[in-house]
Amino acid sequence: MRNSFLTGLLTAAALWGGAPAEAQKTKPVPRPKLVVGIVVDQMRYDYLYRYWNKYGADGFRRLLGEGFSFENCHYNYVPTYTGPGHASIYTGTTPSVHGIIGNNWLERETGKGTYVTEDKSVKSVGGDAWAGQMSPRHMLTTTITDELRLATNFQAKTIGVCIKDRGSILPAGHAASAAYWFDNSNGSFITSTFYAQQLPDWVQQFNARKLPQQYLSKPWETLLPLSEYTESTADDVPWENTFKGEQKPVFPHNLPVLSGLAPAQVQGTMLAAGEKPPTTNLDLIRTTPFGNTLTLDFALEAIRQEQLGQRGQTDFLALSFSSTDYVGHHFGVNAIETEDTYLRLDRDIARLLKTLDQTVGKGQALVFLSADHGAAHSPEFLKSQRIPAGSVGPRLWRDTLQAQLQRRYGPGQWVLSYENQQVYLNRPLIQQKKLDLYQVQQQTAELVVQFTGVTRAVAATDVQRSHWESGLLMYLENGYLPKRSGDVMVVMEPGWLESYAYPVNKGTTHGSSGAYDTHIPLLFWGWRVPQGESVYPARITDIAPTVARFLHIQEPDGCTGQPLQDVLTKKK
Repeated sequence: MRNSFLTGLLTAAALWGGAPAEAQKTKPVPRPKLVVGIVVDQMRYDYLYRYWNKYGADGFRRLLGEGFSFENCHYNYVPTYTGPGHASIYTGTTPSVHGIIGNNWLERETGKGTYVTEDKSVKSVGGDAWAGQMSPRHMLTTTITDELRLATNFQAKTIGVCIKDRGSILPAGHAASAAYWFDNSNGSFITSTFYAQQLPDWVQQFNARKLPQQYLSKPWETLLPLSEYTESTADDVPWENTFKGEQKPVFPHNLPVLSGLAPAQVQGTMLAAGEKPPTTNLDLIRTTPFGNTLTLDFALEAIRQEQLGQRGQTDFLALSFSSTDYVGHHFGVNAIETEDTYLRLDRDIARLLKTLDQTVGKGQALVFLSADHGAAHSPEFLKSQRIPAGSVGPRLWRDTLQAQLQRRYGPGQWVLSYENQQVYLNRPLIQQKKLDLYQVQQQTAELVVQFTGVTRAVAATDVQRSHWESGLLMYLENGYLPKRSGDVMVVMEPGWLESYAYPVNKGTTHGSSGAYDTHIPLLFWGWRVPQGESVYPARITDIAPTVARFLHIQEPDGCTGQPLQDVLTKKK
């Protein structure tokens, strides 16, 4: 009788929605086991196809052949730098909202410059004191990684890995499980007390292997015979930089000698006559393709040791490859060094995808790949082909503008800084002189627009008071945050670059609204991703909301992008 009575109670409870948890049979939220966000620093869109014939079958070609490519993805703000790029990808919005307006900017409250991830309130863990005083405190919004942590009651692991601190910290977000970056003072991956009080044992063991020293113990030879690098210019051209200690920017690059890990007598050295070898310089690995390989080595160890995607919970690995940026800055877009770096990165990506297949399972990981910005051709290269281009000297601009403003307004330090293609005026001085700030901004813009290479200069007040849905001024507006940005926004002519070594101009840089800086790859691959491509416009801010839809979670709290519908179509 008792058993019948209990059975009746349970049946009634079930009918009224009160069945015990063990009696409920619900399907779990459909999510991939692991999300891997790949950001390739300074990867132009055309790099996907320029080296196509030399890529293997299992790297970039596999991503394109099995995944979905947005062929017309652009950044929608300026300046296009590393910090803002990583923040925009992961927050789904622009610097005008997330607050990362550059890699550096002037803090008006203190009158001093600050670095994008600088945080003096935390301490280094595992490395040099300054290198570890970093956190995401300057970022004003959540990231897609933060939202995954919130949606899973912090059961999901989110880990950032990059040689650059900002390439690890900003994607990992505020609530990250961990973020690791490279400290060249000891050749180790480190973190800060923002994340942990000490490095995990597996990180200490990884660092103890001294892989940077191993990678720098051999010369950088080309992966293929030199004659096969037909997509690049000659190995010795005047617009490429040399490594310190080299006479020419040519292969092989004798890394053991240049890094100070081997005596100058090593055969094949290219030290200039009478020049002494440098002291040990592990930082050199950044400007070689082996910096990417080292980054991947660490990321794969994180997957294994942290059991990412293997714990019954969706995890997120934010992985950024930065050596492409260092090599690009140093040698330029068309260098054999740049091509060789991408051919080797192709192999690294193949190794990553293979590891995901083996550890997480085929089709169980969601991967996206993009870039934090593109890059321009070296101006000297363009001019050699009769294409308009040039370079300017930011310091010369600043000093010239300071002198002109002194002649107009009298003695005083009128220009506090020139950062992010923006002029920071001395607002306390303007107030002291009882001048109108907007008028001074306008007159400064009139002076700047007369500089060689400048096509437009806009007063910040005009940017703040107006709204543009498209065009050049939209880029300015989306990159502008009143509390952190400058007083005059400067726009250079297409093909013109800032050169801090002016009048010498070697290698390349980025930062403009030109297509060479804004057009970047965007690939999705893996879990429920259909094969295909789209040429419809996509914005970098659309990545985070698209990932949010894959995960069935809230988009970041400052998100202004929209989910990309084409890639959200399930496989049939």
